[in-house]
Amino acid sequence: MNTLTSAPLAPLLAYLFELAENTTPVSNSSLAALSGDEQIRLMQSKTEYRQLYAQLKDMPLAVSRETGRLLYMLARSCKAQHIVEFGTSFGISTLHLAAAVRDNGGGKIIASEFELSKVALARNHFADAGVSDLIELRAGDALQTLATDLPASIDMLLLDGAKGLYPEILRLVEPQLRPGALIIADNADYSPEYLARVRAADSGYLSLPFGEDVEVSVFTMRSPASSAAQC
Repeated sequence: MNTLTSAPLAPLLAYLFELAENTTPVSNSSLAALSGDEQIRLMQSKTEYRQLYAQLKDMPLAVSRETGRLLYMLARSCKAQHIVEFGTSFGISTLHLAAAVRDNGGGKIIASEFELSKVALARNHFADAGVSDLIELRAGDALQTLATDLPASIDMLLLDGAKGLYPEILRLVEPQLRPGALIIADNADYSPEYLARVRAADSGYLSLPFGEDVEVSVFTMRSPASSAAQC
C-alpha cells in the first residue's frame, strides 16, 4: 500500500475522477458556440487565456487517470521533493504529486491557479486527503505567482494551465531546475512553441510524447559545480 492507493486519498480521487468524467460544458455557453478553430486559437493564445478559462471555471479540467498515475510514478522514481505545478484546477494532478512526495519522505509542491473558486475547492480537497502540509497553492496569474520564491532546486515541473503560456512558465522555472529534472506538459500539442523549444537538438532537454497528449522532458543541462542527484 502507498499514499496513492490508501484512504483518505484513494477514495477522494475516485470521486473526483468520476466527477470530472461526468461533467460537460454547458451546451448553450458562449464557449460552445465558438467554432473549433476559434477554440484552438484561444487555447494557444498568450493574451486571451483568461477569457477562455473563465468560461471553464466550473470544469474540473483534470488529467486522465493514466496521466495521474504517470505523475505519481515519475515523481516517485526520481525521489522528487520539490515540485512546481502550473494549473491546479480542482487539484487532481496535485493530489497525485502530493502522494508521491509523501511517499518520498516529504517536501513541497508549489502550485498556481488563477480561478479563485477552484483555489477554494482544491484547498478543501487537499485538506480532505490529508496532504495540505505538502502544498503551497498560490492564487493568481502564474506569470506573477511563479516569478519569485521558488525552491533553489526543483525536481519536477508540471505544465497544465493555459497552453500558450507554457514557454513563459518554463523560462520562469528553468533557472531552478536541477540537472535531470522532469517536465511534464499536458495537452502540449496546443503549444507548438513549447514543443519546438524542448525538442530542439541544442535545447538542453531530451523530450518525447507520451500517449496522445502528454510531453515528457528531462532537463539535461549541468553546471560543473552541480552535485544534484539524478533521476
